Amino acid sequence: MANLDVAKIRNVGIVAHGGAGKTSLVEALLLNAGVTDRLGRIEDGNTVSDFEPEEISRQISLSTSLAFAQWNGHRINLLDTPGYINFLEDTKSSMSAMDGAVVIVSALSGVKAETQKIWQYACKYEIPRLVFVNKMDRDMADFDNAMSEIEKIYETPAFPLQMPVGAGDSFRGLVDLLKMKAIMFENGKTSESDIPDDLKQQAGEYRKNLVERIAESNDTLLEKYLEGDELTQQELIDGIREASHTRRFIPVVCGSATKNIGAAQLLDAIVLCLPSPEIKAKITPILVTNTKNNMHETRNPSADQPLCARVFKTLADPYAGKLTFFRVYSGVLKADSNVLNSTQNVKERIGQVFYMQGKKHVPTSQVGPGEIAAVAKLKATKTGDTLSADNSPVVLPSIDFSEPIISYAIAPKNKGDEDKVSSGLHRILEEDPSLRFHVDEETHEMILSGMGQVHLDVTLERLKRKFGAEVVMKTPQIAYRETIKGTAKAQGKYKKQSGGRGQYGDCWIEIEPAPRNSGFEFVDKIVGGAIPRQYIPAVEKGFLEAMKEGVLAGYPTVDIKVTLYDGSFHTVDSSEMAFKIAASMAYKKAVPAAKPVILEPLMHVETITPDEFLGAVIGDINSKRGRVQGVEPQAGGNQKVVSQVPMSEMLTYANDLNSYTSGRGIYTMEFSHYEETPAHISQKIIEERAKQRDNKAED
Repeated sequence: MANLDVAKIRNVGIVAHGGAGKTSLVEALLLNAGVTDRLGRIEDGNTVSDFEPEEISRQISLSTSLAFAQWNGHRINLLDTPGYINFLEDTKSSMSAMDGAVVIVSALSGVKAETQKIWQYACKYEIPRLVFVNKMDRDMADFDNAMSEIEKIYETPAFPLQMPVGAGDSFRGLVDLLKMKAIMFENGKTSESDIPDDLKQQAGEYRKNLVERIAESNDTLLEKYLEGDELTQQELIDGIREASHTRRFIPVVCGSATKNIGAAQLLDAIVLCLPSPEIKAKITPILVTNTKNNMHETRNPSADQPLCARVFKTLADPYAGKLTFFRVYSGVLKADSNVLNSTQNVKERIGQVFYMQGKKHVPTSQVGPGEIAAVAKLKATKTGDTLSADNSPVVLPSIDFSEPIISYAIAPKNKGDEDKVSSGLHRILEEDPSLRFHVDEETHEMILSGMGQVHLDVTLERLKRKFGAEVVMKTPQIAYRETIKGTAKAQGKYKKQSGGRGQYGDCWIEIEPAPRNSGFEFVDKIVGGAIPRQYIPAVEKGFLEAMKEGVLAGYPTVDIKVTLYDGSFHTVDSSEMAFKIAASMAYKKAVPAAKPVILEPLMHVETITPDEFLGAVIGDINSKRGRVQGVEPQAGGNQKVVSQVPMSEMLTYANDLNSYTSGRGIYTMEFSHYEETPAHISQKIIEERAKQRDNKAED
C-alpha cells in the first residue's frame, strides 16, 4: 500500500507576485507545524525553500521548491513558487501538481499584475484557492481595501473567515468568524478571548454575510435559515468546504508572515478549504490518453489503479545528476523499479525515491496517489512527461510553455570554451523549458532566449556556478532581409578561355517584386533552345545562392520573381557551373537597378498594464516606431495594448516596461511579419554592416 491516506493529503501552492511574502509564509507554516524550530529570514539567507545561491543573493524565489508538514493528521505538501514575471513559467508548470493554492495579497499593494496572471493559470487548472491577506503589521495596511480589490479583480465573491484586530503597529490578532472569538498574539504566545467591543458590529456583519452565502448554496439550509433557525457549526463548516472546493466563493484569511501571526490558523484553513487529491479528482476528473489505442480514459487517485505520474519540474546538478520532481495521480511508484516514460515511449529505471524538504532529501520506499516526490538520474525524462505502468501506457495533457520574449547573443569569455558553454546550457535547458538556445545560421552567433533580462542573467550565473562556463552577453544581430520595389533587366555572361576547354554561360533575366512573404519565384520563358533544358536549373540555383547576400548590407534577399527569358550557350564550353556563375552576375547587376530596400522584422506585442500607466505604455510604443492596433479593457482595472513594433526596438522592452510601470506591466511578443525599414534607419544599418565587414577583414 501507499504511504499516505489520499484523503489526508493537501497539495498546496503558495502563489503571488514577487515580494508578497510567499517564502516568509512557508517559513511560518513550517515553524507552526513543528518542522523547524526557528523562523528563517530571507535577509539572512536561511529559509528552507530559498536555498540556491542566486536566490539568496537576489532575495527572491527563482524556481519552485518543495516542503511538507503534518498538521492535525494531514500531510500538507507546500510548493513555494516564483512570483516575478521572468519566472512565472516555472509557477505555471508547478500548478499541474497542485490541488489547491494559497494566493497571497498584500494589505499594502493589493493585487499586482503577476498575481492576476497566476490567477489565470489557476483557473486553467481549475484549482480552488484561498486568499491570505499578508503584511497586516505594516504601516498603511488596509484589510477592507484588500477585500474589495480581491472581489473586483478576481470577479468572484470573497468572504473572510477572519478579520484583523488592528492594523500596522496596532495589529495584534484575528477574529475567527466561525467561532466568533478573538485570537490574540503577544510575545510569541496565542490566547483566545472575546471579540473586542469596537469590532463586534463589523464582525457580526461579516458573519451574517458568510452565513447567508452558505445558506443560499443549499436548498435545505436556505429553508432552515429563512425559517429563522441558526445553522449549526458543522453545517457552516460543510458549506464553506463545499463552496471553496467548487470555487463559488473565495475564502479569505489574514495575518503577518514575518511576525508569525495567523500561520497556524492558515493551516487550519488549508485543511478546511482546499481539497484532497481525492476530492479534486471528483471536481476535475484526471483525464489521460491511452497510447495504445489513442482513447481517452479517467484515472482515480487510488493505489489499486495502474501507475500514472507527471513530471512537473527538473533540476540539473553537475554532481548529483538530474533531479526529477513528479506528482503521482494513480497507482504507486516504488524505489528500485522500472517504469515507462509513455510520452517518449522509453523505459526508465527508478532508483531511490525521496520527499523534498527544501534542499534536504528524505528517502521513502514508495510514493502513492496524490503524493509529490523526486527521483535522481532519469536518463530521458524531462518536464511535462508522463510516467506510467508498462502494461498500461497513458499520457496526461502536456504543459504548454510560453515562447521566450527576449534574446541575447552569448560568447565564451575564454577561447575554446564553446563546447563547455553549449553542453552546460543544454543541461540547464533540461530544468528550464522556458529557455531556448540555438546557433543562428545566418550570423553564427549563439543565441539564448528567455522570459526577461533577469531570467537570462540568472541562467548565466548558474552556467558559471554549476558548469564552470563563463560567457559575455551582447545584443544579438537582427535578422534583417533585403528585397526590391522595382523591376529591372540584366544580362549575366560568364566567359572564360585559358587553353583547352573553357567556360561559357549567358542568361538574360528580368526581376520584379513578389508578394511579401512569398519567398522566391522562378519563371522559365526560354524558347527555341536559347539555353538547353539541362542548364536552366543551374540558372535558378545560381540566382538562389546569390540571394543569400543582398547588395545593400549583405542580408538575404527575399520576395523576388525572376524570369529567365533569353540567353546563349556554347556546345563545348557551357556547363552547369558556368550558368550558375552567369546567374549570380545577372543578380548583381539587376538588383541595384530595381530599387532595393531593407526589411525589418515586426513583432506582435500584447502589453497588459494598470490603467494609470496606459498613457506611458502607448507613448513608449510610439517612440519605438510601433503602431498601436487596439486597447482592450481587462479585469481588475487593467488594459491590454495590442501593437506591432520593430524587433530592433524591443530588445530592452522588458526593462523599459518594468521601469515605467513600477513592475506591474507584463507583455508577450511573437514574430508577425517583415516590413520596409525607414530610409534613415536603413542607412544606419548599411553603415553598421560596413563597419562589421571592415573589422572582420582586419581580424
